[in-house]
Amino acid sequence: MSYKDYKLLKIRVNRGVLFATIDNPPINLLTNELYGEFGKLAEEVSNDDNVKVIVFDSADPDYFICHYDVSLLLLYPDKAPPKPTELHFGHQMQEIYRTMPKISIAKIEGRVRGGGSEFVLSLDMRFGAIGKAILSQLEIPLGIIPGGGGTQRLPRLVGRSRAMEIVVGGGDYSADIAEKYGYINRALPPEEITPFVEELAYRIASYPAETIAAAKKAVLVALEKPVEEGLLEEQHLFNLTCTSSAAKERMKLFLELGGQTREGELKVSKWVKKLTEKLEKK
Repeated sequence: MSYKDYKLLKIRVNRGVLFATIDNPPINLLTNELYGEFGKLAEEVSNDDNVKVIVFDSADPDYFICHYDVSLLLLYPDKAPPKPTELHFGHQMQEIYRTMPKISIAKIEGRVRGGGSEFVLSLDMRFGAIGKAILSQLEIPLGIIPGGGGTQRLPRLVGRSRAMEIVVGGGDYSADIAEKYGYINRALPPEEITPFVEELAYRIASYPAETIAAAKKAVLVALEKPVEEGLLEEQHLFNLTCTSSAAKERMKLFLELGGQTREGELKVSKWVKKLTEKLEKK
């Protein structure tokens, strides 16, 4: 996959990880053009077997994504249209990222508000730089409500009360507080966030694509189905992964390298790393 014709995203691919750097000066405003490129990328990545993980970051040290272009909202007519029966293009794009059999990560080192916050909420993971990352749903102070998924995704992440505070309060949340709330996965020192996210992304990308897809599907089912249905789906996906040649090779190698021994289990993370390195050399 060549990933051509992007003007607002800088794309590079390395070792199964696609890095997409948002670059829409002067403040990384979320315009329809940027929305379009997010959608184009989602479609292309979905069809690229060489990419297992996507990492979004920003070329601007102060802004990850500012927010949606308010001047476009002022073009709304005086009368609201009928209640929609289909998702609009922004929701459709976000749902591709949420459900695709690949892992998506936001590395946030600046401000991400409004529609930008809603975009990163649709991704699988979010990491923020301490002292730099700021997250917010600022729609209420403008007289509107979040329209890009914020009211639906936040309660699932942070719970009803904290979602209400974020949405209705319209305030800023530092990386530290966002981590405590569950708005982001972790708050990391600025000098640590890039190596941490890259190591995580490359580690995930070293695993079998079908295993990554099955794990993500099982987790998503937990949010959509009753526990019993989810357990049945998990068992089915577990059975499928256990029968794969990739899994059998990895489990055999794990035992050969010292897994399931007293000393080996004390150093399991090192053995897993050795396992991956050995497979990559084949």
